[in-house]
Amino acid sequence: MPGSEPTIAPILEVRDVSKSFGGLHAVDGCSLTVRPQTITGLIGPNGAGKSTLFNAIVGLYPPDGGEVLFDGRRLDGLPPYEIVRRGVIKTFQIPRELRNMTVLENLMVSGPSVAGERLLDLAFRPRAVRRQERELIDRAEHVLSLVGLGPLGDEYAKNLSGGQKKLLELSRALMARPKMVLLDEPVAGVNPVLTNHLLDVIEGLRQRGLTFFLIEHDMDVVMKRCEWIIVMHQGRTLTEGTPREIKANPAVIESYLGA
Repeated sequence: MPGSEPTIAPILEVRDVSKSFGGLHAVDGCSLTVRPQTITGLIGPNGAGKSTLFNAIVGLYPPDGGEVLFDGRRLDGLPPYEIVRRGVIKTFQIPRELRNMTVLENLMVSGPSVAGERLLDLAFRPRAVRRQERELIDRAEHVLSLVGLGPLGDEYAKNLSGGQKKLLELSRALMARPKMVLLDEPVAGVNPVLTNHLLDVIEGLRQRGLTFFLIEHDMDVVMKRCEWIIVMHQGRTLTEGTPREIKANPAVIESYLGA
């Protein structure tokens, strides 16, 4: 049985979503909700459909059926760039940094388009171009300060450690001013010190109003940092609840956590 989730209107609703690849039903009629300004975990065994579901939510894999709603508006059927504009963005398990650009430049190219990207604006609106570029730099420096990468703004991205690249991946997502961030294994391969720092950053951003929905296989992280946990099994939601409820659920123990 699902846990006793508080009755707060969800910011994300997944309704009977399905996605198949040939004869493989990766997501098979999955339904779930995520409440605003929470850190919600999505767990399940390998092959449960977690990453496929995330990709369906952000438009990378168009669902074969069902609906995805964010703030009450349909997302399914929209291209990924429009979903980002609506306020939903996803980070990747393996960071996709621009290796030969600096950390600051990685953020600047991840921000919204500016007048300087259009040739006519460069010629006829130079002041507007300079002002928008300054605003973009200020925004990027602010985001780097938020995540603790401020001193590394001039460092080439290829020189960052694995944990720092995860922070850079999150920083690039924040440049889009999202309302909700989907994190695919945010601490995988990160050392314990940077793991705690990254999770503290996520908690701080949640307190500022962001919503996080994350896939994570580190159960210690999930149980300590997530307010609500959803368990997927064979492409569907198996159960959901608080960390205490999930740890005590016999179906979860049998299908995922192990006896």
